[in-house]
Amino acid sequence: MRIDAHQHFWRLENPFTDWPTPDLETIHRDFAPADLEPLLAAAGVDGTIVVQAAPAVAETDYCLALAGQASFVKGVVGWVDFTDPDCISQIDRFAENPLFRGVRPMLQGIAEPQWILRSEFSPILEHLSKAGLTFDGLVLAHQIPDLLALGQRHPDLKMVLDHGGKPAIANGKTIQWQNDIRQLAAQTGSYCKLSGLWTEAGDDISISRIQPYAEWILECFGPDRVMWGSDWPVVQLAGNYGAWISQCEAMIAHLSPQQQAAIFGGNAATFYGLADA
Repeated sequence: MRIDAHQHFWRLENPFTDWPTPDLETIHRDFAPADLEPLLAAAGVDGTIVVQAAPAVAETDYCLALAGQASFVKGVVGWVDFTDPDCISQIDRFAENPLFRGVRPMLQGIAEPQWILRSEFSPILEHLSKAGLTFDGLVLAHQIPDLLALGQRHPDLKMVLDHGGKPAIANGKTIQWQNDIRQLAAQTGSYCKLSGLWTEAGDDISISRIQPYAEWILECFGPDRVMWGSDWPVVQLAGNYGAWISQCEAMIAHLSPQQQAAIFGGNAATFYGLADA
């Protein structure tokens, strides 16, 4: 099964939808399963993981409801309020739905350094581990060390780095990103998503520009811990679904058929527990 490990839905009229903003004209509209389905068919993608796009419990309910209506959705990564004393109850309520696969706290928008390492969050993270649920790490490049510390503190937590840790491709200042990626991969069992690189690259999204970053991710994590994602519809800020998957196919064409199949589906199925999907 070919899996898109990272895509979104949103409806602008939802009270919790505060992004995308009107200045992002290309994606400032509703995006629903009917918009994505023909793109999946054209790309030969069998299923997807829907990832939250707003820091609201209500959006997790919204995503799960949409997922229940779209047969191609194989899992949902939602949002829960880590600062709420009832956070574990939120998780348990969502986990009653078999499509709920994990959480993403949107760390990139939290200014407090090492916020996710607060001691009061440890029981929540341990609960996720025991429940077999996952943790998507949405961080900016300078926050990757926080995920390293998190992975070392909670080695049983199934963690994936979103969008390759958002390297600053546009300005080329990525030496620290390279070092941090290498350490995260070597010192934790975390996975990494080959996604979101175009929107970090400025005006140049050519394969010659993007490939060194994809190769570094693959070198550090290996083809058994990298999963492909479209980041649709955000990818439309830079290009389109078909062009992104085609570029990624070209960037990993040197790998064995088995390794390519793992990146384009097998690893996501393993990480998110989609064996029976």
